Amino acid sequence: MRFLKFLLTAITLSAVAFTASASPTDPKEGVEYKTLAKPQPVDTGKKVEVIEFFDYACPHCAAFDGTLNAWVKKQGDNIVFKRVHIGRQGGDVPQARMFYTLQAMGVLTPELHTKAFNEIHVNRNRMNRDELVFDFVAKQGVDKQKFIDTYRGFGVAAQVRKSLAQMDAYQVEFWPLLIVDGKYQTAPSMANANATTEAQLNEDVTRVLDALVVKAKAEKK
Repeated sequence: MRFLKFLLTAITLSAVAFTASASPTDPKEGVEYKTLAKPQPVDTGKKVEVIEFFDYACPHCAAFDGTLNAWVKKQGDNIVFKRVHIGRQGGDVPQARMFYTLQAMGVLTPELHTKAFNEIHVNRNRMNRDELVFDFVAKQGVDKQKFIDTYRGFGVAAQVRKSLAQMDAYQVEFWPLLIVDGKYQTAPSMANANATTEAQLNEDVTRVLDALVVKAKAEKK
């Protein structure tokens, strides 16, 4: 369903973009990005906050990972980059708990983040059960017992609940989705009506992000 929703969203937004004749380097409101009706507070000072909402199980998030990591590295100290693993009503998602556990332990490097995607989408290990997650992190050199204790703790459970509240606040209906400085929402599926491949969409959204970061930084003055 999420894959179908991604495609439908891309088709719909692309049709709108085509009529508006916008471009990734000169993004237009309602085409390559939209402004949230209720902007959310940021705590990053003069730096621009950029949040990615993602799901380890999402193939589009996996495809976007390398491009996004390169863009974040290029931005450097210009931004404060954060990730939020999506939650699902009615149950915990082992992949989400893994993300917040690794984050809480301070061991979630970009390299480990990419390995988690590869484990699911290349090695075909869905990591949809606790034991599969535990085995994976142990193979990455993470203290297994410490991981399990943190994974089952109240802090991680609270983070999973918080992610659901954040999805509501930022109007997250599909992913990957990016929020710039608490007010601007964009995504690869919004980036370019003329793109013919997902790789092109992923590259083009970084140009949209470039423009939005400049816009948000100017508004901080």
